Amino acid sequence: MKKRRFPVFRLFLAVLVVALAAGSVMTWESAVRDPVEVRRLKKQEVETTDQGHQEYYFNLLDDDEKRGYREILKGVRAHEENFYLSLGGDDQIDRVYHAVLKDHPEIFWIHNREKVFKTTYEGRDYCRFSPGYTYTEEQCREITQAMEAAYQEMAAQIPEGADDYQKVMTAYTYIIDHTAYEISDDDQSIAGVFWKKKAVCAGYAGAVQYLLERLEIPCIYVEGDAAGSTQGHAWNIVELDGQYYYVDATNGDQPEFLEGDAASLAEHKTTIYDYLCPFPQEYEKNYTPSEEFQVPACTAWDKNFYVMNGACFDSYDRESVYALCRLRIDNNAAVVRFKFSNADAYEAAYEDLITEEKIQEIARYYMTVHGLQEISYHYGVIDGMYTMYYMF
Repeated sequence: MKKRRFPVFRLFLAVLVVALAAGSVMTWESAVRDPVEVRRLKKQEVETTDQGHQEYYFNLLDDDEKRGYREILKGVRAHEENFYLSLGGDDQIDRVYHAVLKDHPEIFWIHNREKVFKTTYEGRDYCRFSPGYTYTEEQCREITQAMEAAYQEMAAQIPEGADDYQKVMTAYTYIIDHTAYEISDDDQSIAGVFWKKKAVCAGYAGAVQYLLERLEIPCIYVEGDAAGSTQGHAWNIVELDGQYYYVDATNGDQPEFLEGDAASLAEHKTTIYDYLCPFPQEYEKNYTPSEEFQVPACTAWDKNFYVMNGACFDSYDRESVYALCRLRIDNNAAVVRFKFSNADAYEAAYEDLITEEKIQEIARYYMTVHGLQEISYHYGVIDGMYTMYYMF
């Protein structure tokens, strides 16, 4: 299976530094005391939580950064063209702004390719901050309505009494079913997913985070590097039953992977479930989080899709695999998928089922069950995940 390159959000930040030289003309801006607005900001109490949002990255900041975080969030939510921050260091401002973006996918109007400007003052611990806004007020209303409609539609698909894993799976599948992986003017934010129905990894990951936060499931937006690529990638980490798991809806959306009648079936569609709580050691071969912020370690594998469905094998035994395939076919499935927990078992299965074509016995079983005289079947493998798909 071919690997993709994943465009990811890039922050454009222009800096204007104003030097306050000795002997220069004194103005309200260059006076010894900070501007009134800045003094007021520094006296305000910093809210420790924001209703409806986990704010994982906020909680990694120091006290001064947390204050700046709240100042950015307030200004952006009010669509202010420019405003003061009680932060003056370039790196510190960048770090705080990135934290806001990662924690708040719902402020989609700053999540695209507009430039951000800041004016800093030499020797001072404040700045003027000017975020670039992407959409008009009317467009923001349309996008917000689309976000709400998508959430309601997704929530209606969650089975009654569903646990958090089922909720994550529903959100994962919903994003994949309603989004095309496509570069566009809106691809870096959830506006691309919910409004235009097309985005790249930043949009997918933000949309998963948005839906799961509304379901009160802890979900972190993560950016990092993809092995063998100069492009970055974005994905999520979710918390289920006190354990952390990767979720990567972008990689789960691979319509070119499926062929035959299976590609149009409602039970499978274009969803690749290998990236729903994948084995950490397998996922981390290809994706590494950026070093800007520390993210929780993912160590559990019990919520892996195949483990949850009894389709993960620690060793290769043809009869065990056939039993699973027959069970799926007896339940009217046109797609049979299974994985192995290690390379040795996977390679043994590949040699027997694919190289030696022993999978034809399952194809004949499918023909018998459905009363067919001939059949066309296809297979797909995801090597790094040790998974196999058969599509009839």
